[in-house]
Amino acid sequence: MRTKTRHSVVVSVLPATMAVLLGSLLTGCSFSGQRATETKVPAGAVGLAGAGSTFDAILFNNWFSIFHHDNPNAHITYDVVGSGEGVRRFVGKNVNGEDKVDFGASDAAMTDDQIALVGEGVLMVPITAGGVVLAYNLPGFEGDLKLSRRAYAGIFLGEITNWKDKLIAESNPGGKLPDLTITTVVRRDGSGTTYAFTNHLNAISDKWRARYGAATLVDWPAMAMRTPGNEGVAGRIQQSIGSIYYIEYGFAQEVGLKTAILANKDGKFVRASGLSIIAGLAGAQLPDNLRAFVPDPSGSDSYPIVTYSWILLRKSNPDAAKAKLIHDLFSWCLQDGQRYAPIPGYVPLPATVAVKGLAALDNITPGK
Repeated sequence: MRTKTRHSVVVSVLPATMAVLLGSLLTGCSFSGQRATETKVPAGAVGLAGAGSTFDAILFNNWFSIFHHDNPNAHITYDVVGSGEGVRRFVGKNVNGEDKVDFGASDAAMTDDQIALVGEGVLMVPITAGGVVLAYNLPGFEGDLKLSRRAYAGIFLGEITNWKDKLIAESNPGGKLPDLTITTVVRRDGSGTTYAFTNHLNAISDKWRARYGAATLVDWPAMAMRTPGNEGVAGRIQQSIGSIYYIEYGFAQEVGLKTAILANKDGKFVRASGLSIIAGLAGAQLPDNLRAFVPDPSGSDSYPIVTYSWILLRKSNPDAAKAKLIHDLFSWCLQDGQRYAPIPGYVPLPATVAVKGLAALDNITPGK
């Protein structure tokens, strides 16, 4: 265990220091203390600028800081802007025709149409995995809140509007549910967390599938309270009595939010944990392009809402030094870096997935 500051980068693998990391998320800054698009690379260093997923942010701070500590000439910045904006920056160019970022990160894998916008070709490499939990604020309710699939789908469809609804009560016998209006708190920005959650709802609810489908940005029912970023919704939940929100498992753990126990495909109520998330991912089969979703995993021990998160990379890079650093950085993340994953609330990748990711990285070549 270590906590050290070097070159303005906080190096930490300790849960006790997460306030520092969360502070960087709340200000929307990259981990160097500046936005990735504004950071000047020191003379003699090789710089990489990335942008995207809030899901990955705490883990990336650990990874990139530790990697920088051991490789001081590697200058890595990352803007926490959400998966949707991360994809847009990855495919976009600035006014000089240069790439806006060197890598993106998204919990929603790129579509074929998005990939076609990148002339150099795209590699989507699973880099970590996690779960999406339902956090809630119910003062006076003791014990663990359990939600059936019909109950939480009905809540986010806007059909279940009071915490004493019979579909909630029947899963919580003896629990003193308050007579409170349910307030759903949702992301208003393009979000991979939103995609993972709505992809699950799409799999379990015919009504959801017909009205909304799976998307990074959703036109939620009118009563939903919209706010940007995981940190924004976490703050809103803590302030709003009767609220419920979908949020990344590790972030909910660090902030200390209460989360519901959800019914899975096999009808068993399962609490989110590293083991239950790994169980949910166990049956995933990765195709050659490494784009795989597990919208409703089977297995009595499986947590029902799980997702991979991908690094978005170009297959060729005109800068040989950057191409090498990209390969070295994310190879480290897929190997040694995985041992840091459980600390901030993420789960290590299955070994078979990491091996496929490493093989994909070998396809990065310098040149036009």
